Amino acid sequence: MTCIETDLPDVVIVEPRVFGDDRGFFLESFNEEAFAAAGLPTRFVQDNHSRSQAGVLRGLHFQNPEPQGKLVRVTAGAVFDVAVDIRRSSPHFGRWTGVELSAANKRMLWVPEGFAHGFLCLVDGTDFLYKCTSVYRPQLEHSIRWDDPAIGIDWPLNGMTPSLSAKDTVVVPLSAVDVFA
Repeated sequence: MTCIETDLPDVVIVEPRVFGDDRGFFLESFNEEAFAAAGLPTRFVQDNHSRSQAGVLRGLHFQNPEPQGKLVRVTAGAVFDVAVDIRRSSPHFGRWTGVELSAANKRMLWVPEGFAHGFLCLVDGTDFLYKCTSVYRPQLEHSIRWDDPAIGIDWPLNGMTPSLSAKDTVVVPLSAVDVFA
């Protein structure tokens, strides 16, 4: 596996070794020894799987207290995946990074605790999987506006109007959120 740094320290693109031929492919999506050697977490307590249509935008979500680190990947379709540093003591506070994750590129993204996370589905029938370092607790979940101008995420909407869940329409800007120290 190869780890690629992003422009935000601690957020890492993980490229698994893919063994393929005309019959298909094989890859390890998680290997405790390899993750430990790369300085990535090795303890995950919950796996999630969502399916969405093109234009669905989920996020920007985080859990506080009991933050969740997330190892995310796509097994069908494609997303533009975003992490926002919401650690007030970080020199990168309020900055974002984004990467395309797809079934074709087989990349994963490590989004550590202290970051808000969201994604835009680029293809109908996108399957998005994530391993989490702590259990989801809805009463601890918070959301930041996906279009907060103070963050300035350059979502690849290409003329689409994002489709949001009801909870993602009643969110606040980063300046109004109780973030991490």
